[in-house]
Amino acid sequence: MELLYDPQTWVSFLTLTLLEIVLGIDNIIFISLLAGKLPAHQQAKARQTGLMLALITRVMLLCGLAWMVKLTAPLFTVFGFELSGRDLILLSGGLFLIFKSTREIHEKLEGEDEHAKSGRAVPKFGAIIAQILVLDIVFSLDSVITAVGMANQLGVMIAAVVIALGVMLKYAGVVSDFVHHHPTLKMLALSFLLLIGVTLVAEGTHQHVNKGYIYFAMAFSFAVELLNLRQRKKAKPVVLHESSP
Repeated sequence: MELLYDPQTWVSFLTLTLLEIVLGIDNIIFISLLAGKLPAHQQAKARQTGLMLALITRVMLLCGLAWMVKLTAPLFTVFGFELSGRDLILLSGGLFLIFKSTREIHEKLEGEDEHAKSGRAVPKFGAIIAQILVLDIVFSLDSVITAVGMANQLGVMIAAVVIALGVMLKYAGVVSDFVHHHPTLKMLALSFLLLIGVTLVAEGTHQHVNKGYIYFAMAFSFAVELLNLRQRKKAKPVVLHESSP
């Protein structure tokens, strides 16, 4: 009960909640892009299932902090380079993001969109959920590491993660619709995921990347694109009137 009256507890809780929401935006974007490959009646269910899996994954990782600590211990050495469990997760997740993002960008540029793919079967719900789960683990690892660094109390960390995922769950549909209704934003989102994938690979090879620069670049690009969308919306088509003979 004493923790409830400690200002430091509330400051860390609010700060961590906001950070978890910010860190979860890329997760929402990826889930929305994957869910968009499914039939319309399954997309909302896929988004909700993906975010619920993310919540379960993050809470389980927080409860297994002792196991999380062991992930940083070197497992083996390759050409004098020590690799831990965390490094392997970050490397595999980063490479998966780079592969998926590059493939999606290629399909968008080549015009092979969801309904234009001739002779290609519609992805199954289970296959999409499996891909979402893989990235949930990677994003959850980053989220949990942030939570451990921001707060010392397990209850505070879990509460912040639960509330952040609740906010994400509520607005996932809005974010998804907004992205899918604006093709340029979808391409920008895929570029963000590609950037995050490269960052994960760098961290998996023990190269420190300042996340502040990454998030600033993403926020700046997003702000510029919003201005472009507003400008295009305000621009009126020019109507040419034929001159009378």
